[in-house]
Amino acid sequence: MDHQSLLLRLGASLAIGILFGIERGWALRAPENQDRASGIRSFALAGLIGGISAVLGQTLGVVFSAVVFLGFAAVFAAFQWRESQTSLDFSATTALAGILAFLLGAMAATGDIQVAVSAAIVSVGLLALRQVLHHWIATLTQVEVRDGLILLAMAFLLLPLLSDQPVDPWGLLNLREIWIMTTLIAGVSFLGYVAARSLGPRWGILITAAAGGLASSTATTLSLARLTRGAAPARLLVAGMLVAASVMLARVVVIAGVLQAALLPFLVPPMAAGFATYLGVAAWLARTTTAPARPDLGIRSPLDLMGALRMAGLLTFVILASGLAHRYFGCAGLYAVAVISGLADVDTITIYTARMASDPQNLAQVILLAVAVNSASKAILASSIGRKVVGFGFLWPSLAGIALGGAVFWVM
Repeated sequence: MDHQSLLLRLGASLAIGILFGIERGWALRAPENQDRASGIRSFALAGLIGGISAVLGQTLGVVFSAVVFLGFAAVFAAFQWRESQTSLDFSATTALAGILAFLLGAMAATGDIQVAVSAAIVSVGLLALRQVLHHWIATLTQVEVRDGLILLAMAFLLLPLLSDQPVDPWGLLNLREIWIMTTLIAGVSFLGYVAARSLGPRWGILITAAAGGLASSTATTLSLARLTRGAAPARLLVAGMLVAASVMLARVVVIAGVLQAALLPFLVPPMAAGFATYLGVAAWLARTTTAPARPDLGIRSPLDLMGALRMAGLLTFVILASGLAHRYFGCAGLYAVAVISGLADVDTITIYTARMASDPQNLAQVILLAVAVNSASKAILASSIGRKVVGFGFLWPSLAGIALGGAVFWVM
């Protein structure tokens, strides 16, 4: 290792320690904490000592580095223990942060410097979000903890057990890919649900509708439509429906773009036109209506084992129907499946279509058709569940967004 590279790596080790020290110094910035044993200088030195010990260990052997680390950990932990006896603060966070700064400093000096710096940034971010994380954990329910474990099991336990080869005569159904897509949809829905649960009442119905749109814009629209039979202002509820619909458009673009970036030039302009239409009308309605306290939208956790299996079954049906329709009837068959799928859901047809090796423009047309059908069907459902005026209030901006998006796509 040349001198310039060595200095750069040791500088990274020092910077990692300083980063930890700034966060710990900010978190413990109260006047009574100014005489604490570990501050920005201690953490900066911890990162630098870790880097130097790793460099010397390349010459003196790994035993030397291990002895230095154990000595540092013992001394740092001893000072933190003595300090906790005085302050009656028995948190192990600062001691763990010091040890982590040492290890990441060593990694930056002799390992992958980018990984070390990235890990330091993530770690400091977790330390800085202490109050947010504690508040979030305090709001969790047993059902949400269970559903989070189900999502982790879906992603890391069941997935390795599934075959990565087609299991049907047509070569369309790959169980591993189906479960990956199921987990993706379930994860997005669950994150949206957690966001909706964590917002609190003061943010109002619009932000709640946006969070609900991450989980399911259809479910959020129907929940808002039911509220129109009560005392909630109809105009504001329509605005919430439009916000949820706009979030759905953004979600579709993100999912499709992740799976096939070639779709974005055909999807973004028409989707942006619909997005702007929905948000523009929603802003106008919200400005002309007094916001009430946030009502219960009836959004329940979308994740359970049976729900995941039903989702996988729906995705399997859409993949099989779309594949056979496309094979025997060409794009016309795929459009028919998009219409049927769009009546209830757009994620499954979006994910399947975005993974096809075909003309991106034709695939974008299929996705846009499913989105248009879904938007129109939600307006009809809202009219049947809530007051007619609400259904019409949601229908005309939906049709305007569909028409404007279609015009943009046609011009393209």
